[in-house]
Amino acid sequence: MGLIHIELFTTLDLVGQAPGGPEEDPVGFPFGGWQAPLLDEVTGAQIGAAYEGTDALLLGRRTYDIFAAYWPHQKGGEDGDIATLFNGVPKYVASRGRPDLPWDGSTQLGPDLAGAVREIRERHEHIKVVGSLDLVQTLLREKLFDRLDLWVHPIVLGVGKKVFAGGAVPTNVTLLQPPAVGRTGVVYLRYGLADGTPGTGDMSAPDRGMGRDD
Repeated sequence: MGLIHIELFTTLDLVGQAPGGPEEDPVGFPFGGWQAPLLDEVTGAQIGAAYEGTDALLLGRRTYDIFAAYWPHQKGGEDGDIATLFNGVPKYVASRGRPDLPWDGSTQLGPDLAGAVREIRERHEHIKVVGSLDLVQTLLREKLFDRLDLWVHPIVLGVGKKVFAGGAVPTNVTLLQPPAVGRTGVVYLRYGLADGTPGTGDMSAPDRGMGRDD
């Protein structure tokens, strides 16, 4: 069974909306493109490495439209390696409507999204989910992910769609590698899905020794 990797760029207050440009998702959001001033060579290399081995993309409709308008035209350019990868792998699109899917290798998923994702897992080794915040909520709710990569940017926006919105459920994750910090203060965190749900305790219990001198 393959692994589903969620790749997300977020602010300190966990806004993940429109990091790449002002036209990505502009309705009610004045900060489109917030990632651009903070992107450096360290973060760029981390992103490139995170996509190595990708053999399928799983995308929401809005992210698909953005990618389909950009990546087919980047062959041989500065982003040529990622363009070659993205253009060559199957693209699976989650959409409630009947979208036009002009990008070669694109397939719309059926209404049973969770079931369709499980089937994709059986056909591919490394499926990458990029952006697609609405889709991510379903994957979080169903615990249909294996890796969660977060690039946390040192800004607070106070408005925008959140990474953990309506789909978050009690879930344990484990840090798979030490955090890595870029030159502009972007922190890269890689988590893996872990068993069980978060436990609870009492920090004031006597055996904790919190705030005691004896």
